[in-house]
Amino acid sequence: MHVQIVNFNLKDMTDAEFRSMPNQVAPAFASVPGLLGKIWLADAGKNTYGGVYIWQDAAAMRAYLGSDLGKGVTGNPNFANLISRDFEMLSRPTGSSGGPVAASLTATARLAS
Repeated sequence: MHVQIVNFNLKDMTDAEFRSMPNQVAPAFASVPGLLGKIWLADAGKNTYGGVYIWQDAAAMRAYLGSDLGKGVTGNPNFANLISRDFEMLSRPTGSSGGPVAASLTATARLAS
């Protein structure tokens, strides 16, 4: 399982404009193969926005990045200083951390492997 963290600053777009955009595009992410979930992020005070993507595997993430939807995010002219980082999820310590989110992630990781 992989976790992708994307951060960027808004350019020529207000916080309110950004916050209305996900409501329009979020359904497109629901059908991305291998995307197990996306968490939308906003810190208006620091002009930092982005998302946390939980991927079945690195191949699914790479396929998304090559898709029109992925290119629409990474090439959006309103997203300045975009940084995308990919991390392998460490299943054993994640599961040992406890809580329903950790349990769900590790169960999903077991099913995916």
